[in-house]
Amino acid sequence: MGSTPTELPCEDVADNRSGVGGGISDVYGEDSATLDQLVTPWVTSVASGYSLMRDPRYNKGLAFTDKERDAHYLTGLLPPVVLSQDVQERKLMHNLRQYTVPLQRYMALMDLQERNERLFYKLLIDNVEELLPVVYTPTVGEACQKYGSIYRKPQGLYISLKEKGKILEVLKNWPQRGIQVIVVTDGERILGLGDLGCQGMGIPVGKLSLYTALGGIRPSACLPITIDVGTNNEKLLNDEFYIGLKQRRATGQEYAEFLHEFMCAVKQNYGEKVLVQFEDFANHNAFDLLSKYSDSHLVFNDDIQGTASVVLAGLIAAQKVLGKKLADHTFLFLGAGEAGTGIAELIALKISKETGAPIAETRKKIWLVDSKGLIVSSRKESLQHFKQPWAHEHEPAKDLIGAVNAIKPTVLIGTSGVGQTFTKEVVEAMATNNEKPLILALSNPTSQAECTAEQAYTWTKGRAIFGSGSPFDPVEYNGKTYLPGQANNCYIFPGLGLGLIMSGAIRVRDDMLLAASEALAAQVTEEHFANGLIYPPFSNIREISANIAACVAAKTYDLGLASNLPRAKDLVKFAESSMYSPVYRNYR
Repeated sequence: MGSTPTELPCEDVADNRSGVGGGISDVYGEDSATLDQLVTPWVTSVASGYSLMRDPRYNKGLAFTDKERDAHYLTGLLPPVVLSQDVQERKLMHNLRQYTVPLQRYMALMDLQERNERLFYKLLIDNVEELLPVVYTPTVGEACQKYGSIYRKPQGLYISLKEKGKILEVLKNWPQRGIQVIVVTDGERILGLGDLGCQGMGIPVGKLSLYTALGGIRPSACLPITIDVGTNNEKLLNDEFYIGLKQRRATGQEYAEFLHEFMCAVKQNYGEKVLVQFEDFANHNAFDLLSKYSDSHLVFNDDIQGTASVVLAGLIAAQKVLGKKLADHTFLFLGAGEAGTGIAELIALKISKETGAPIAETRKKIWLVDSKGLIVSSRKESLQHFKQPWAHEHEPAKDLIGAVNAIKPTVLIGTSGVGQTFTKEVVEAMATNNEKPLILALSNPTSQAECTAEQAYTWTKGRAIFGSGSPFDPVEYNGKTYLPGQANNCYIFPGLGLGLIMSGAIRVRDDMLLAASEALAAQVTEEHFANGLIYPPFSNIREISANIAACVAAKTYDLGLASNLPRAKDLVKFAESSMYSPVYRNYR
Protein backbone atom coordinates (compact mmCIF):
# COMPACT_ATOMS: atom_id res chain seq x y z
CA MET A 1 0.00 0.00 0.00
CA GLY A 2 2.90 2.33 0.71
CA SER A 3 3.56 2.83 -2.99
CA THR A 4 0.04 3.94 -3.91
CA PRO A 5 -0.64 7.69 -4.35
CA THR A 6 -3.25 7.72 -1.59
CA GLU A 7 -0.69 6.57 0.97
CA LEU A 8 1.35 9.78 0.73
CA PRO A 9 1.67 11.48 4.13
CA CYS A 10 -1.18 13.94 4.52
CA GLU A 11 1.31 16.76 5.02
CA ASP A 12 2.42 16.31 1.42
CA VAL A 13 -1.02 17.17 0.09
CA ALA A 14 -2.13 19.64 2.77
CA ASP A 15 -2.70 23.25 1.89
CA ASN A 16 -0.90 25.25 4.57
CA ARG A 17 -3.19 28.19 3.96
CA SER A 18 -6.18 26.23 5.22
CA GLY A 19 -5.40 26.60 8.91
CA VAL A 20 -8.96 27.43 9.80
CA GLY A 21 -9.67 24.42 11.99
CA GLY A 22 -8.60 25.60 15.41
CA GLY A 23 -9.25 28.39 17.81
CA ILE A 24 -12.57 29.84 18.83
CA SER A 25 -13.65 32.04 15.96
CA ASP A 26 -16.83 34.06 15.71
CA VAL A 27 -16.68 35.73 12.32
CA TYR A 28 -19.72 37.96 12.64
CA GLY A 29 -19.52 38.65 16.36
CA GLU A 30 -22.80 36.89 17.09
CA ASP A 31 -21.58 35.03 20.16
CA SER A 32 -19.15 37.63 21.47
CA ALA A 33 -21.76 40.39 21.39
CA THR A 34 -23.49 41.17 24.66
CA LEU A 35 -27.19 40.38 24.72
CA ASP A 36 -28.22 44.04 24.52
CA GLN A 37 -26.19 44.61 21.36
CA LEU A 38 -27.79 44.29 17.96
CA VAL A 39 -26.40 41.83 15.41
CA THR A 40 -27.13 41.38 11.72
CA PRO A 41 -28.45 37.92 10.74
CA TRP A 42 -25.92 37.15 8.00
CA VAL A 43 -26.21 34.28 5.60
CA THR A 44 -24.94 34.50 2.02
CA SER A 45 -26.51 37.95 2.05
CA VAL A 46 -28.52 39.68 4.74
CA ALA A 47 -31.44 37.39 5.54
CA SER A 48 -34.90 38.92 5.42
CA GLY A 49 -38.52 37.90 5.24
CA TYR A 50 -39.44 34.41 4.20
CA SER A 51 -35.81 33.25 3.91
CA LEU A 52 -35.00 34.45 7.44
CA MET A 53 -37.77 32.31 8.94
CA ARG A 54 -36.43 29.27 7.09
CA ASP A 55 -32.82 29.60 8.21
CA PRO A 56 -32.54 27.58 11.45
CA ARG A 57 -29.51 29.60 12.61
CA TYR A 58 -31.51 32.84 12.71
CA ASN A 59 -35.17 31.85 12.90
CA LYS A 60 -36.87 32.92 16.16
CA GLY A 61 -40.42 31.94 15.24
CA LEU A 62 -42.96 34.00 17.15
CA ALA A 63 -40.18 35.69 19.15
CA PHE A 64 -39.48 38.22 16.37
CA THR A 65 -40.40 41.62 17.79
CA ASP A 66 -42.67 44.05 15.96
CA LYS A 67 -39.62 46.19 15.17
CA GLU A 68 -37.74 43.18 13.75
CA ARG A 69 -40.78 42.14 11.71
CA ASP A 70 -40.93 45.61 10.13
CA ALA A 71 -37.18 45.76 9.48
CA HIS A 72 -36.93 42.27 7.95
CA TYR A 73 -40.13 42.10 5.91
CA LEU A 74 -41.79 39.61 8.25
CA THR A 75 -45.00 41.52 8.90
CA GLY A 76 -47.96 39.40 7.89
CA LEU A 77 -45.83 36.25 7.58
CA LEU A 78 -46.36 35.52 11.28
CA PRO A 79 -49.39 35.69 13.59
CA PRO A 80 -49.44 39.01 15.51
CA VAL A 81 -48.49 37.63 18.94
CA VAL A 82 -44.88 37.97 20.17
CA LEU A 83 -43.70 35.13 22.43
CA SER A 84 -40.44 35.18 24.36
CA GLN A 85 -37.96 32.32 24.01
CA ASP A 86 -38.83 31.16 27.54
CA VAL A 87 -42.52 30.88 26.65
CA GLN A 88 -41.63 29.01 23.46
CA GLU A 89 -39.51 26.64 25.53
CA ARG A 90 -42.34 25.93 27.99
CA LYS A 91 -44.77 25.30 25.14
CA LEU A 92 -42.43 22.89 23.37
CA MET A 93 -41.59 20.95 26.54
CA HIS A 94 -45.32 20.64 27.21
CA ASN A 95 -45.82 19.29 23.69
CA LEU A 96 -42.89 16.86 23.95
CA ARG A 97 -44.21 15.41 27.17
CA GLN A 98 -47.46 14.48 25.43
CA TYR A 99 -45.63 11.92 23.29
CA THR A 100 -45.64 8.44 24.80
CA VAL A 101 -43.30 6.92 22.19
CA PRO A 102 -39.62 7.99 22.63
CA LEU A 103 -38.96 7.92 18.87
CA GLN A 104 -41.72 10.51 18.38
CA ARG A 105 -39.93 12.79 20.84
CA TYR A 106 -36.68 12.22 18.93
CA MET A 107 -38.29 13.14 15.62
CA ALA A 108 -39.94 16.23 17.11
CA LEU A 109 -36.57 17.40 18.48
CA MET A 110 -34.81 16.77 15.15
CA ASP A 111 -37.52 18.79 13.40
CA LEU A 112 -36.96 21.61 15.88
CA GLN A 113 -33.19 21.52 15.30
CA GLU A 114 -33.78 21.92 11.56
CA ARG A 115 -36.27 24.74 12.12
CA ASN A 116 -34.94 26.80 15.06
CA GLU A 117 -31.39 26.00 16.15
CA ARG A 118 -31.15 28.27 19.19
CA LEU A 119 -34.46 27.11 20.64
CA PHE A 120 -33.40 23.47 20.17
CA TYR A 121 -30.19 24.03 22.13
CA LYS A 122 -31.91 26.07 24.82
CA LEU A 123 -34.35 23.21 25.34
CA LEU A 124 -31.52 20.69 25.50
CA ILE A 125 -29.36 22.74 27.89
CA ASP A 126 -32.20 23.64 30.27
CA ASN A 127 -33.71 20.12 30.31
CA VAL A 128 -30.59 18.03 29.81
CA GLU A 129 -31.45 15.19 32.21
CA GLU A 130 -34.88 14.72 30.61
CA LEU A 131 -33.83 15.10 26.97
CA LEU A 132 -30.40 13.44 26.94
CA PRO A 133 -31.93 9.91 26.68
CA VAL A 134 -33.99 11.18 23.72
CA VAL A 135 -31.27 12.80 21.59
CA TYR A 136 -28.76 10.12 22.53
CA THR A 137 -28.79 6.65 24.07
CA PRO A 138 -31.08 4.78 24.28
CA THR A 139 -33.52 6.43 21.80
CA VAL A 140 -30.87 7.26 19.18
CA GLY A 141 -30.31 3.52 18.75
CA GLU A 142 -33.90 2.98 17.65
CA ALA A 143 -33.65 6.08 15.46
CA CYS A 144 -30.62 4.61 13.64
CA GLN A 145 -32.40 1.29 13.14
CA LYS A 146 -35.31 3.16 11.49
CA TYR A 147 -33.31 6.02 9.96
CA GLY A 148 -34.28 5.16 6.39
CA SER A 149 -37.97 5.40 7.27
CA ILE A 150 -37.76 8.60 9.31
CA TYR A 151 -35.20 10.38 7.08
CA ARG A 152 -36.46 13.82 6.06
CA LYS A 153 -33.56 16.19 5.55
CA PRO A 154 -29.76 15.66 5.44
CA GLN A 155 -28.08 16.73 8.67
CA GLY A 156 -24.48 16.09 7.69
CA LEU A 157 -22.24 14.82 4.89
CA TYR A 158 -22.60 11.36 3.38
CA ILE A 159 -19.35 10.26 1.71
CA SER A 160 -19.75 6.98 -0.15
CA LEU A 161 -17.41 4.82 -2.23
CA LYS A 162 -18.93 6.51 -5.29
CA GLU A 163 -16.96 9.63 -4.26
CA LYS A 164 -13.55 7.87 -4.23
CA GLY A 165 -10.95 10.23 -5.67
CA LYS A 166 -13.00 13.38 -5.05
CA ILE A 167 -13.60 13.44 -1.28
CA LEU A 168 -12.01 16.90 -1.02
CA GLU A 169 -14.62 18.23 -3.47
CA VAL A 170 -17.39 16.67 -1.40
CA LEU A 171 -16.09 18.34 1.78
CA LYS A 172 -16.14 21.69 -0.03
CA ASN A 173 -19.87 21.21 -0.65
CA TRP A 174 -20.53 21.69 3.08
CA PRO A 175 -21.51 25.36 3.49
CA GLN A 176 -19.61 26.07 6.72
CA ARG A 177 -15.84 26.59 6.46
CA GLY A 178 -14.68 27.08 10.07
CA ILE A 179 -15.19 23.47 11.16
CA GLN A 180 -13.58 22.62 14.49
CA VAL A 181 -15.06 19.19 15.30
CA ILE A 182 -15.96 16.31 12.96
CA VAL A 183 -17.68 13.19 14.27
CA VAL A 184 -17.40 10.40 11.70
CA THR A 185 -18.75 6.84 11.60
CA ASP A 186 -18.82 4.05 9.05
CA GLY A 187 -21.86 2.56 10.78
CA GLU A 188 -20.39 -0.91 11.31
CA ARG A 189 -20.86 -1.15 15.07
CA ILE A 190 -23.62 1.22 16.16
CA LEU A 191 -23.97 1.03 19.96
CA GLY A 192 -24.73 -2.62 20.71
CA LEU A 193 -26.92 -2.92 17.62
CA GLY A 194 -24.37 -3.99 15.02
CA ASP A 195 -23.94 -2.97 11.38
CA LEU A 196 -26.47 -0.26 10.48
CA GLY A 197 -24.49 1.07 7.50
CA CYS A 198 -25.43 4.53 6.30
CA GLN A 199 -28.20 4.74 8.90
CA GLY A 200 -25.55 5.21 11.58
CA MET A 201 -25.69 8.97 10.79
CA GLY A 202 -27.90 9.41 13.86
CA ILE A 203 -24.81 8.88 16.03
CA PRO A 204 -22.61 11.74 14.67
CA VAL A 205 -25.65 14.05 14.59
CA GLY A 206 -26.49 13.20 18.22
CA LYS A 207 -22.90 13.44 19.44
CA LEU A 208 -22.38 16.87 17.87
CA SER A 209 -25.62 18.24 19.30
CA LEU A 210 -24.13 17.30 22.68
CA TYR A 211 -20.79 18.92 21.81
CA THR A 212 -22.79 22.15 21.48
CA ALA A 213 -25.27 21.74 24.33
CA LEU A 214 -22.84 20.33 26.91
CA GLY A 215 -19.48 21.66 25.72
CA GLY A 216 -20.46 24.95 24.11
CA ILE A 217 -18.92 24.30 20.67
CA ARG A 218 -20.75 26.48 18.12
CA PRO A 219 -23.16 24.45 15.92
CA SER A 220 -21.66 25.97 12.78
CA ALA A 221 -18.24 24.57 13.81
CA CYS A 222 -19.57 20.98 13.97
CA LEU A 223 -19.77 18.55 11.04
CA PRO A 224 -21.37 15.07 11.21
CA ILE A 225 -20.06 12.66 8.56
CA THR A 226 -21.01 9.12 7.58
CA ILE A 227 -18.54 7.12 5.51
CA ASP A 228 -20.61 4.68 3.45
CA VAL A 229 -18.53 1.67 2.34
CA GLY A 230 -21.57 -0.64 2.17
CA THR A 231 -23.18 -2.86 4.79
CA ASN A 232 -23.22 -6.57 5.62
CA ASN A 233 -26.68 -6.25 7.17
CA GLU A 234 -28.89 -8.43 4.96
CA LYS A 235 -32.06 -6.82 6.29
CA LEU A 236 -30.89 -3.38 5.17
CA LEU A 237 -29.62 -4.66 1.81
CA ASN A 238 -33.13 -5.94 1.13
CA ASP A 239 -34.94 -2.90 2.56
CA GLU A 240 -36.49 -0.66 -0.11
CA PHE A 241 -36.24 2.30 2.28
CA TYR A 242 -32.51 1.87 3.04
CA ILE A 243 -30.67 5.12 2.22
CA GLY A 244 -27.12 3.78 1.74
CA LEU A 245 -25.11 1.80 -0.82
CA LYS A 246 -26.69 -1.59 -1.38
CA GLN A 247 -23.46 -3.61 -1.47
CA ARG A 248 -21.28 -5.62 0.88
CA ARG A 249 -18.75 -3.70 2.96
CA ALA A 250 -15.43 -2.74 1.42
CA THR A 251 -12.49 -4.19 3.34
CA GLY A 252 -8.70 -4.44 3.23
CA GLN A 253 -6.78 -2.15 0.92
CA GLU A 254 -9.90 -0.63 -0.67
CA TYR A 255 -11.19 0.42 2.76
CA ALA A 256 -7.78 1.66 3.98
CA GLU A 257 -7.19 3.78 0.87
CA PHE A 258 -10.65 5.32 1.05
CA LEU A 259 -10.22 6.26 4.73
CA HIS A 260 -6.75 7.64 4.01
CA GLU A 261 -8.12 9.85 1.26
CA PHE A 262 -10.77 11.06 3.70
CA MET A 263 -8.27 11.87 6.46
CA CYS A 264 -5.98 13.74 4.06
CA ALA A 265 -8.89 15.70 2.60
CA VAL A 266 -10.12 16.71 6.06
CA LYS A 267 -6.70 18.06 6.99
CA GLN A 268 -6.32 19.86 3.67
CA ASN A 269 -9.76 21.48 3.85
CA TYR A 270 -9.96 22.34 7.55
CA GLY A 271 -6.37 22.52 8.74
CA GLU A 272 -4.18 20.90 11.35
CA LYS A 273 -6.38 21.66 14.35
CA VAL A 274 -9.72 20.16 13.34
CA LEU A 275 -10.71 17.42 15.82
CA VAL A 276 -11.79 14.18 14.13
CA GLN A 277 -13.73 11.90 16.46
CA PHE A 278 -14.06 8.29 15.26
CA GLU A 279 -17.39 6.86 16.36
CA ASP A 280 -18.79 3.32 16.29
CA PHE A 281 -16.24 1.72 13.99
CA ALA A 282 -15.80 -2.06 14.34
CA ASN A 283 -12.90 -3.22 16.53
CA HIS A 284 -10.66 -4.33 13.66
CA ASN A 285 -10.79 -0.85 12.09
CA ALA A 286 -11.10 1.33 15.20
CA PHE A 287 -7.74 0.41 16.72
CA ASP A 288 -5.94 0.59 13.38
CA LEU A 289 -7.35 4.03 12.51
CA LEU A 290 -6.51 5.48 15.93
CA SER A 291 -2.98 4.06 15.81
CA LYS A 292 -2.41 5.15 12.21
CA TYR A 293 -3.55 8.76 12.52
CA SER A 294 -2.83 9.74 16.14
CA ASP A 295 0.63 11.06 15.21
CA SER A 296 -0.45 13.01 12.11
CA HIS A 297 -3.94 14.28 13.00
CA LEU A 298 -5.94 15.54 15.98
CA VAL A 299 -7.97 12.33 16.42
CA PHE A 300 -9.98 10.78 19.24
CA ASN A 301 -11.99 7.56 19.45
CA ASP A 302 -14.85 7.97 21.89
CA ASP A 303 -15.54 4.24 22.15
CA ILE A 304 -11.93 3.49 23.13
CA GLN A 305 -10.74 6.69 24.83
CA GLY A 306 -13.90 8.54 25.90
CA THR A 307 -15.40 5.48 27.55
CA ALA A 308 -12.07 4.79 29.25
CA SER A 309 -11.84 8.32 30.61
CA VAL A 310 -15.36 8.45 32.04
CA VAL A 311 -15.10 4.97 33.62
CA LEU A 312 -11.73 5.84 35.16
CA ALA A 313 -13.30 9.01 36.61
CA GLY A 314 -15.98 6.89 38.31
CA LEU A 315 -13.34 4.51 39.67
CA ILE A 316 -11.25 7.39 41.03
CA ALA A 317 -14.33 8.90 42.69
CA ALA A 318 -15.39 5.53 44.13
CA GLN A 319 -12.10 5.19 45.97
CA LYS A 320 -13.25 7.96 48.31
CA VAL A 321 -16.17 5.73 49.32
CA LEU A 322 -14.15 2.51 49.45
CA GLY A 323 -11.09 4.00 51.14
CA LYS A 324 -8.75 2.20 48.74
CA LYS A 325 -6.29 3.09 46.02
CA LEU A 326 -6.77 1.90 42.44
CA ALA A 327 -3.68 -0.29 42.83
CA ASP A 328 -5.43 -2.19 45.66
CA HIS A 329 -8.13 -3.47 43.30
CA THR A 330 -8.43 -6.45 40.98
CA PHE A 331 -10.44 -5.65 37.84
CA LEU A 332 -12.39 -8.11 35.73
CA PHE A 333 -13.95 -7.13 32.39
CA LEU A 334 -16.63 -8.93 30.43
CA GLY A 335 -15.87 -7.78 26.90
CA ALA A 336 -12.46 -7.32 25.30
CA GLY A 337 -13.25 -4.99 22.41
CA GLU A 338 -12.73 -1.26 21.95
CA ALA A 339 -14.35 -0.17 25.21
CA GLY A 340 -12.97 -2.96 27.40
CA THR A 341 -9.35 -2.76 26.31
CA GLY A 342 -9.46 1.05 26.17
CA ILE A 343 -10.67 1.29 29.78
CA ALA A 344 -8.20 -1.37 30.91
CA GLU A 345 -5.26 0.45 29.34
CA LEU A 346 -6.15 3.81 30.91
CA ILE A 347 -6.60 2.17 34.36
CA ALA A 348 -3.18 0.52 33.97
CA LEU A 349 -1.64 3.87 32.97
CA LYS A 350 -3.20 5.64 35.96
CA ILE A 351 -1.95 2.98 38.41
CA SER A 352 1.49 3.15 36.80
CA LYS A 353 1.63 6.92 37.31
CA GLU A 354 0.45 6.60 40.93
CA THR A 355 2.82 3.79 41.94
CA GLY A 356 5.76 4.21 39.60
CA ALA A 357 5.43 0.57 38.52
CA PRO A 358 5.95 -0.26 34.82
CA ILE A 359 2.71 -0.45 32.88
CA ALA A 360 3.48 -4.08 31.98
CA GLU A 361 3.22 -4.82 35.72
CA THR A 362 0.09 -2.77 36.41
CA ARG A 363 -1.74 -4.57 33.58
CA LYS A 364 -1.53 -7.74 35.67
CA LYS A 365 -4.16 -6.29 38.04
CA ILE A 366 -6.63 -6.36 35.15
CA TRP A 367 -8.30 -9.44 33.63
CA LEU A 368 -10.54 -9.72 30.58
CA VAL A 369 -13.16 -12.26 29.53
CA ASP A 370 -14.19 -12.55 25.89
CA SER A 371 -16.56 -14.94 24.10
CA LYS A 372 -14.10 -17.81 24.58
CA GLY A 373 -13.58 -17.24 28.32
CA LEU A 374 -10.81 -15.75 30.43
CA ILE A 375 -7.95 -14.31 28.39
CA VAL A 376 -4.84 -16.17 29.58
CA SER A 377 -1.32 -16.68 28.24
CA SER A 378 -2.05 -20.12 26.78
CA ARG A 379 -4.42 -18.39 24.31
CA LYS A 380 -1.98 -15.66 23.30
CA GLU A 381 -1.10 -16.95 19.82
CA SER A 382 -4.75 -16.97 18.72
CA LEU A 383 -5.64 -13.51 20.12
CA GLN A 384 -6.12 -10.27 18.18
CA HIS A 385 -3.25 -7.86 18.77
CA PHE A 386 -5.23 -5.53 21.06
CA LYS A 387 -6.09 -8.41 23.42
CA GLN A 388 -2.56 -9.79 23.74
CA PRO A 389 -1.32 -7.43 26.53
CA TRP A 390 -4.07 -8.87 28.77
CA ALA A 391 -3.11 -12.54 28.40
CA HIS A 392 -1.76 -13.31 31.89
CA GLU A 393 -0.54 -16.55 33.41
CA HIS A 394 -3.54 -18.44 34.81
CA GLU A 395 -5.58 -21.56 34.38
CA PRO A 396 -8.30 -21.13 31.70
CA ALA A 397 -11.86 -20.27 32.77
CA LYS A 398 -14.53 -20.92 30.18
CA ASP A 399 -17.14 -18.41 31.38
CA LEU A 400 -17.70 -15.31 33.51
CA ILE A 401 -18.75 -17.07 36.72
CA GLY A 402 -15.67 -19.29 36.46
CA ALA A 403 -13.49 -16.19 36.06
CA VAL A 404 -15.16 -14.40 39.01
CA ASN A 405 -14.61 -17.42 41.28
CA ALA A 406 -11.00 -17.83 40.14
CA ILE A 407 -9.86 -14.18 40.05
CA LYS A 408 -12.07 -12.84 42.90
CA PRO A 409 -12.23 -9.30 41.47
CA THR A 410 -13.21 -6.26 43.50
CA VAL A 411 -14.44 -4.45 40.36
CA LEU A 412 -16.61 -6.02 37.64
CA ILE A 413 -16.97 -4.06 34.38
CA GLY A 414 -19.26 -5.02 31.50
CA THR A 415 -18.51 -3.86 27.95
CA SER A 416 -19.82 -6.93 26.15
CA GLY A 417 -22.78 -5.43 24.31
CA VAL A 418 -24.83 -8.42 25.49
CA GLY A 419 -27.68 -7.90 27.94
CA GLN A 420 -28.25 -9.85 31.17
CA THR A 421 -24.78 -11.42 31.25
CA PHE A 422 -24.20 -10.34 34.87
CA THR A 423 -26.42 -13.13 36.17
CA LYS A 424 -27.66 -13.48 39.74
CA GLU A 425 -24.93 -16.07 40.34
CA VAL A 426 -22.22 -13.69 39.10
CA VAL A 427 -23.46 -10.69 41.12
CA GLU A 428 -23.94 -12.76 44.29
CA ALA A 429 -20.39 -14.09 43.91
CA MET A 430 -19.14 -10.47 43.73
CA ALA A 431 -21.11 -9.70 46.92
CA THR A 432 -19.67 -12.76 48.68
CA ASN A 433 -16.10 -11.71 47.90
CA ASN A 434 -16.52 -7.97 48.62
CA GLU A 435 -18.17 -5.82 51.27
CA LYS A 436 -18.94 -3.15 48.61
CA PRO A 437 -18.62 -4.69 45.13
CA LEU A 438 -18.15 -2.14 42.36
CA ILE A 439 -20.30 -3.20 39.39
CA LEU A 440 -20.37 -1.26 36.13
CA ALA A 441 -22.81 -2.51 33.46
CA LEU A 442 -21.76 -0.22 30.64
CA SER A 443 -23.25 -1.63 27.42
CA ASN A 444 -25.72 0.51 25.47
CA PRO A 445 -28.61 0.86 24.85
CA THR A 446 -30.48 -0.08 28.04
CA SER A 447 -31.64 -3.42 26.62
CA GLN A 448 -28.00 -4.48 26.22
CA ALA A 449 -26.92 -3.62 29.81
CA GLU A 450 -25.24 -6.57 31.53
CA CYS A 451 -27.67 -6.17 34.45
CA THR A 452 -30.17 -3.60 35.67
CA ALA A 453 -29.67 -1.28 38.62
CA GLU A 454 -32.46 -3.06 40.48
CA GLN A 455 -30.78 -6.44 39.98
CA ALA A 456 -27.40 -5.13 41.18
CA TYR A 457 -28.83 -3.60 44.37
CA THR A 458 -31.20 -6.50 45.11
CA TRP A 459 -28.71 -9.31 44.53
CA THR A 460 -26.04 -7.58 46.68
CA LYS A 461 -28.59 -6.62 49.38
CA GLY A 462 -27.98 -2.93 48.72
CA ARG A 463 -24.18 -3.12 49.06
CA ALA A 464 -23.18 -2.59 45.42
CA ILE A 465 -21.73 0.60 44.04
CA PHE A 466 -23.40 0.54 40.62
CA GLY A 467 -22.89 2.42 37.40
CA SER A 468 -24.30 1.91 33.91
CA GLY A 469 -23.90 3.19 30.36
CA SER A 470 -27.58 3.99 29.81
CA PRO A 471 -29.79 5.68 32.42
CA PHE A 472 -31.69 3.71 35.09
CA ASP A 473 -34.36 5.09 37.42
CA PRO A 474 -33.70 5.29 41.19
CA VAL A 475 -34.17 1.98 43.00
CA GLU A 476 -35.88 1.46 46.38
CA TYR A 477 -34.55 -1.47 48.41
CA ASN A 478 -35.32 -2.15 52.07
CA GLY A 479 -36.69 1.36 52.55
CA LYS A 480 -33.63 3.11 51.07
CA THR A 481 -33.45 4.86 47.70
CA TYR A 482 -30.38 4.22 45.57
CA LEU A 483 -29.41 6.55 42.72
CA PRO A 484 -27.57 4.63 39.97
CA GLY A 485 -24.56 6.40 38.49
CA GLN A 486 -24.38 6.73 34.72
CA ALA A 487 -20.92 6.33 33.21
CA ASN A 488 -21.97 8.40 30.23
CA ASN A 489 -19.34 9.53 27.73
CA CYS A 490 -21.23 12.83 27.61
CA TYR A 491 -19.39 13.76 30.80
CA ILE A 492 -16.06 13.66 28.97
CA PHE A 493 -16.04 14.30 25.23
CA PRO A 494 -17.73 17.76 25.18
CA GLY A 495 -15.30 19.18 27.76
CA LEU A 496 -12.36 17.38 26.19
CA GLY A 497 -13.26 18.80 22.78
CA LEU A 498 -13.62 22.32 24.16
CA GLY A 499 -10.25 22.03 25.92
CA LEU A 500 -8.53 20.86 22.73
CA ILE A 501 -10.09 23.66 20.67
CA MET A 502 -9.45 26.50 23.09
CA SER A 503 -5.78 25.50 23.48
CA GLY A 504 -5.33 24.94 19.75
CA ALA A 505 -4.18 21.37 20.37
CA ILE A 506 -2.54 19.57 17.46
CA ARG A 507 -2.55 16.02 18.93
CA VAL A 508 -4.44 14.02 21.59
CA ARG A 509 -2.39 12.16 24.21
CA ASP A 510 -3.33 9.79 27.05
CA ASP A 511 -2.25 12.35 29.66
CA MET A 512 -5.07 14.61 28.42
CA LEU A 513 -7.58 11.78 28.99
CA LEU A 514 -6.20 11.26 32.50
CA ALA A 515 -6.57 15.00 33.14
CA ALA A 516 -10.22 14.80 32.02
CA SER A 517 -10.88 11.81 34.31
CA GLU A 518 -9.33 13.51 37.32
CA ALA A 519 -11.24 16.75 36.64
CA LEU A 520 -14.55 14.87 36.49
CA ALA A 521 -13.84 12.81 39.63
CA ALA A 522 -12.93 16.01 41.52
CA GLN A 523 -16.47 17.32 40.99
CA VAL A 524 -18.13 14.47 42.88
CA THR A 525 -19.02 15.82 46.34
CA GLU A 526 -19.68 14.18 49.70
CA GLU A 527 -23.39 14.81 49.15
CA HIS A 528 -23.22 12.81 45.90
CA PHE A 529 -21.41 9.97 47.68
CA ALA A 530 -24.10 9.93 50.38
CA ASN A 531 -26.68 9.22 47.65
CA GLY A 532 -24.57 6.42 46.19
CA LEU A 533 -23.39 8.48 43.20
CA ILE A 534 -19.91 8.24 41.74
CA TYR A 535 -20.66 10.88 39.08
CA PRO A 536 -22.02 14.42 39.55
CA PRO A 537 -25.57 15.10 38.30
CA PHE A 538 -26.00 16.22 34.68
CA SER A 539 -27.92 19.31 35.77
CA ASN A 540 -24.68 21.34 35.97
CA ILE A 541 -22.97 19.65 33.01
CA ARG A 542 -21.77 22.91 31.44
CA GLU A 543 -19.89 23.80 34.60
CA ILE A 544 -18.43 20.29 34.64
CA SER A 545 -17.41 20.61 30.98
CA ALA A 546 -15.73 23.97 31.62
CA ASN A 547 -13.63 22.47 34.41
CA ILE A 548 -12.70 19.46 32.28
CA ALA A 549 -11.84 21.76 29.36
CA ALA A 550 -9.58 23.86 31.60
CA CYS A 551 -7.70 20.79 32.89
CA VAL A 552 -7.33 19.32 29.39
CA ALA A 553 -6.11 22.67 28.03
CA ALA A 554 -3.63 23.02 30.91
CA LYS A 555 -2.22 19.56 30.18
CA THR A 556 -2.03 20.42 26.45
CA TYR A 557 0.04 23.50 27.24
CA ASP A 558 2.25 21.49 29.64
CA LEU A 559 2.92 18.90 26.92
CA GLY A 560 3.85 21.58 24.40
CA LEU A 561 1.02 20.57 22.07
CA ALA A 562 -0.96 23.84 22.23
CA SER A 563 -0.85 26.44 19.45
CA ASN A 564 -3.16 29.14 20.86
CA LEU A 565 -0.70 31.40 22.64
CA PRO A 566 -0.36 33.03 25.04
CA ARG A 567 -2.09 30.74 27.54
CA ALA A 568 -5.12 32.31 29.23
CA LYS A 569 -4.53 33.21 32.88
CA ASP A 570 -7.81 31.65 34.05
CA LEU A 571 -8.61 28.66 31.85
CA VAL A 572 -11.95 27.91 33.55
CA LYS A 573 -13.21 31.45 32.89
CA PHE A 574 -11.86 31.28 29.35
CA ALA A 575 -13.73 28.01 28.79
CA GLU A 576 -16.97 29.48 30.14
CA SER A 577 -16.62 32.62 28.03
CA SER A 578 -15.96 30.52 24.90
CA MET A 579 -19.20 28.57 25.16
CA TYR A 580 -21.99 29.06 22.64
CA SER A 581 -25.11 30.67 24.10
CA PRO A 582 -28.48 29.63 22.64
CA VAL A 583 -30.25 32.80 23.79
CA TYR A 584 -31.92 34.69 20.93
CA ARG A 585 -30.06 37.71 19.57
CA ASN A 586 -31.71 41.03 18.76
CA TYR A 587 -31.64 41.91 15.05
CA ARG A 588 -31.31 45.40 13.66
